[in-house]
Amino acid sequence: MIDLVIALAYLLSAVLFIVGLKRLSSPRTARRGNMIGAAGMLIAIVATLLDKEIVGWTWILVGAVVGSVAGLLFAYRVKMTGMPQMVALLNGFGGGASALVATDEYMRYAAGTTVPHYDIQTTIMLGLIVGGVTFSGSLIAWAKLQEVMTGKPILFAGQKVVNALLLLGALALAAYLVVVDANMPLYLVLVGASLLLGVFFVIPIGGADMPVVISLLNSYSGIAACMTGFVLSNNALIISGALVGASGIILTKIMCDAMNRSLANVLFAGVGATVAGPAGPGGAVAKPVKDISAEDAAILLTYAREVIFVPGYGMAVSQAQHQVRELADILTAKGVDVKYAVHPVAGRMPGHMNVLLAEANVPYPQLMEMDAINPEFDHTDVSVVIGANDVVNPAARHDAASPIYGMPILDVDKSKNVIVMKRSLNVGFAGIDNELFYNDNTRMLFGDARKMLTALIHELKVNA
Repeated sequence: MIDLVIALAYLLSAVLFIVGLKRLSSPRTARRGNMIGAAGMLIAIVATLLDKEIVGWTWILVGAVVGSVAGLLFAYRVKMTGMPQMVALLNGFGGGASALVATDEYMRYAAGTTVPHYDIQTTIMLGLIVGGVTFSGSLIAWAKLQEVMTGKPILFAGQKVVNALLLLGALALAAYLVVVDANMPLYLVLVGASLLLGVFFVIPIGGADMPVVISLLNSYSGIAACMTGFVLSNNALIISGALVGASGIILTKIMCDAMNRSLANVLFAGVGATVAGPAGPGGAVAKPVKDISAEDAAILLTYAREVIFVPGYGMAVSQAQHQVRELADILTAKGVDVKYAVHPVAGRMPGHMNVLLAEANVPYPQLMEMDAINPEFDHTDVSVVIGANDVVNPAARHDAASPIYGMPILDVDKSKNVIVMKRSLNVGFAGIDNELFYNDNTRMLFGDARKMLTALIHELKVNA
């Protein structure tokens, strides 16, 4: 009877996972989708604890308490601007857990406690390799996002060859352990190789490609969980892992399409390793720019009929999303038609800008994706770029030598007027200068985005 209850609980969990995942595809329904998925996971956990093979509750309770406290701390203390780092860590925890389960099962096999078939042994090895790569790779991604280490690509001579040899060596060692001999010291060598492979996998990837890395590592964590499900004969893990793995791969493809680049190019091209163009107003190559004061920018916005806000990573850094919403509300009250242009790879993770703007309660109908908003720029009076860089660079259309050539961009430069909020003329994650800054219709409002937006709000209120 208990087996039937567990099977039905896993089936219900799978249905809730699928429904929740579907609702995550839209900002309007994402919050409810997250709750539905969490409910499915709770049911799966309870069903697993009812399994007759669970014989000790002490460590289960300890793990539940520690995990719950850690989750609450993350939820309450991590700011929305730190969400990419937290996502990277959660991906790593998932991969690490799968690697630990695989190691525990292999230790039983090596000690002669269990005698798994070749298919289970193979799954153990794959779970370890994918889980290990996910764990160490996610830690490197976190370190880059947290700026504990440089966010630029780290390259060395023969890097691709080293990575290829390391991967082939890990697979060959795994095959030996499955077919020839159960050897714990060699297994530990495989653990080290998997962790090293994860490090070498992520260090050559720069900040511009972090949305792809985050979604790919998310997929890896799902694949590792799926492998763990096969090892443990747990249907809930198999289904949930497969869903996460498949959705992560799909999201990775979407991110690559948004940059008009292949996954291989993202992983191995090292975009952002070199810096081109001026490093700021005092850079080696001087180009004329037109700056604007907060007072003049406020006047320009006051007389506009259509305004489009273009958020970027600079908005996240300055935590200016609430000021953007307040400014938009003031303009809307004056009869201005306000919209937001959201590029798929703006920020440091998929949907980064959507998450930040949702935190500021920006109305969902005003958030427009690239394909929908681009035709609007031709008749837009003022576009306000808040910390965005590469995703609005016109060089992507015509400069074949540019690393972002062919990447679909937001057509901000086609607006009648453009206000760019930026601390300096420093290059973006791709390491190239932005032609938009020097256009005749562009005005640079230099300074911290939050402070500049606050100044604009003040001017509009004073002169209301």
